[in-house]
Amino acid sequence: MDLMQTIITRAKASRRRIVLPEGDEERTIKAADRLLADGVADITLIGNPQILKDLAKQYGLNHVDKARFVDPVSHEKKEEYAHLLYGLRKNKGMTLEEAGKLVENPLYLGCLMIKNGDADGEIAGARNTTGDVLRPSLQIIKTLPGISVVSGAFLMFVQDASYGEDGVLIFADCAVMPNPTAGELAEIAVVTARTARTVAGVEPRIAMLSFSTKGSARHESVDKVIEAVRLVKAMEPGLQIDGEMQADAALVPSVGKSKASGSPVAGKANVLIFPDLQSGNIGYKLVQRLGKAEAVGPVLQGMAAPVNDLSRGCTVDDIYKMVAICANQVNE
Repeated sequence: MDLMQTIITRAKASRRRIVLPEGDEERTIKAADRLLADGVADITLIGNPQILKDLAKQYGLNHVDKARFVDPVSHEKKEEYAHLLYGLRKNKGMTLEEAGKLVENPLYLGCLMIKNGDADGEIAGARNTTGDVLRPSLQIIKTLPGISVVSGAFLMFVQDASYGEDGVLIFADCAVMPNPTAGELAEIAVVTARTARTVAGVEPRIAMLSFSTKGSARHESVDKVIEAVRLVKAMEPGLQIDGEMQADAALVPSVGKSKASGSPVAGKANVLIFPDLQSGNIGYKLVQRLGKAEAVGPVLQGMAAPVNDLSRGCTVDDIYKMVAICANQVNE
């Protein structure tokens, strides 16, 4: 886990402003206390200030008072944010009155703070679903130029250091897109390459996974992966990428040499792009549970500013790590 410590160290050096909309959620406020104690980021907690202070006292937290508290009902920029949201959504039929009500929703408020330049990134999802977290971020922050989809990557820390980059691999998409088109799959590969560089600090070697390696099988799902590889090479010619490729050909040097001789990534891939969400989600959980790997994420990719989603079963440590990762994404 040396990489995770490096990520935390980089976050401390940049001291980014991360907003936590679920400020009065127990794990969230405890993670905020640790983050502030360690100087990982400047934290904004959204919630009633008195409730936040009472919770800090109840849980014996000594550093939460260093956070910025923002009351979603009565903060000083409420009207400004309402007009900002109205300006963004009036063409979709939103009225100023509706915008005024939505800014009291912490998830909308957190994204508006980022859009207005008052925060750098957001972490939520300990209490809310992925859909609830993504909806305001897509409406307010939107996706990166040239990117139409949001996807989720996991940092996988496996026990055998011969795989990936000293035992670190990036898997995507494991969280968002059920059945991406070839174009969407290409975009997922491009943004995952950025995650590899920005968060993991490695130069990506991308394998586009399939049940086929270099024509060993024929199917429309294989054709999709082949087309995605072509599109990625057109989008970012300098990326090391290859496919279609079976997982063993991507990871095991002897198999890669046998099945995909001459490939720039076969047998040494550190980024695995799955053809659909089913295979990605199943794949990371099998590696996590049966291979006893540590899975950190999902790291949401493709947004114009970092907004990350948590599992509702997350721990305080998960939130701590995701805030550090979010700060590294801001640095991009």
